Amino acid sequence: MEKEALIAGHSSLTRFAWLSIAAAIVTMGLKTVAYMLTGSVGLLSDAMESLVNLVGAIMALTMLTIAARPADDDHHYGHGKAEYFSSGVEGTLILLAAISIAVAAGQRLLSPKPLEQIGLGLGVSVAASLVNLFVALILLKAAKKHDSITLKANAHHLLTDVWTSAGVLVGVGAVAVTGWQRLDPIVAFIVAGNIIWSGVRIVRESVLGLMDTALPPDELKTVEKVLDKFCDANIQCHELCTRQAGSHRFVSLHVLVPGYWTVDQGHKLLEHMEEDIRSALPNVTVITHLESIHDPASWDETKKSK
Repeated sequence: MEKEALIAGHSSLTRFAWLSIAAAIVTMGLKTVAYMLTGSVGLLSDAMESLVNLVGAIMALTMLTIAARPADDDHHYGHGKAEYFSSGVEGTLILLAAISIAVAAGQRLLSPKPLEQIGLGLGVSVAASLVNLFVALILLKAAKKHDSITLKANAHHLLTDVWTSAGVLVGVGAVAVTGWQRLDPIVAFIVAGNIIWSGVRIVRESVLGLMDTALPPDELKTVEKVLDKFCDANIQCHELCTRQAGSHRFVSLHVLVPGYWTVDQGHKLLEHMEEDIRSALPNVTVITHLESIHDPASWDETKKSK
């Protein structure tokens, strides 16, 4: 039941990826029109980032579809890690877009050109930003609810796009007020720097997931708090290991009990422990190993780790 619910959850997330794709197409079209009206390299950079949004959204759709596949003979733990590939690729595309923007801005800085139809161009760009903001807020809510790194990366990318657009609008508006054409490429450079920061952050998060990084400190404390309820002089826990694959968490540990306990007693204890951890953390698989607290061999792994 747990695996079926997880698969169903991943399947339902693809509709958010389709929403992101639609938003990217709309905003890319609007920003391209804004660039054609004004000739602003800042607005061109904004349109290029929307192209990256589109590619990222398509990648997100693909990876969410793969993540929804059930475990099989070759993937005993499912396909949840596919989400990290999506966010990693999107982060890389963001970095490539930032480089392209910086190159275009450098050329315009050396050879500034006057902007045209600024008012109409800004109006079109604002409309595109509002579309991105609306979709980003929906994706953020869904990412938090379903604990999806793919939707989270996509949402933060769209929010970065919103802030980028705001910066570009300020730059183009400043050109209109001051008449200093070089303000446009200068703002484009700032936009590129902001995009690079976003891309590095997304790639880093993806790499950490692929490297089986432990659960965040707050979630680890949640697990430890549950275990503390069971531990006393006769029951102890060690070898606690955690990792996360997409939205799914994995927790494993050794539980030491008196050697004279029956198998039934030990089994019931582990069942209670696992159930309490599953109640405290969403989408978690718990693996426990029962050992005798009186057997020196039970502590061998602990001694080795030290």
